Amino acid sequence: MTDQVTALDLPRGEDLPERTAKYLALCEEKIGFVPNVLRAYLFDLAKFDAFVAMYNDLMLGESGLSKLEREMIAVVVSSINRCWYCQVAHGAAVRELSGDPILGEAMVMNYRTAPLDPRRRAMLDFAALVAEASATVSEADRAALRAHGFSDRDIFDIIAVVGFFSMSNRVASATGMQPNPEYHAMAR
Repeated sequence: MTDQVTALDLPRGEDLPERTAKYLALCEEKIGFVPNVLRAYLFDLAKFDAFVAMYNDLMLGESGLSKLEREMIAVVVSSINRCWYCQVAHGAAVRELSGDPILGEAMVMNYRTAPLDPRRRAMLDFAALVAEASATVSEADRAALRAHGFSDRDIFDIIAVVGFFSMSNRVASATGMQPNPEYHAMAR
């Protein structure tokens, strides 16, 4: 197993505040390792805290979108942005949450080939539009989602997840962040 977090030489955070150390220990307990994205943010605890708070709110907080749907959005955005770290990490989450390794792989390679119901297809097509050309999103695009049962809050959540991963993908790619090797074997 490699200890490489990113191609940049970032600190590993040996002397951490108790709350940060507890959070990392919780990650270790729940998933068996500390994701390299968290290790990378340890160089600046204010940025670490902001990243964790936004991630936890968007991906684990209350939403009309299921956790699986939010992970699917993360994979679509990460695939569009060609972010190696997030494709691997969130592809593993799709495999785990769906119980379907084929779905996880299809989502990473080309979500348009994945066996999706019309509602999720509309959601992911909208997410792709936001990721690729947000300035072109129109009321007609939002109305199409409403026709599939998405509320305005759900639409905002889709947009917020796309925005978060657009930022995260750029940070991960530009720093040379490497996915934890454990992700590759998860939920197979």
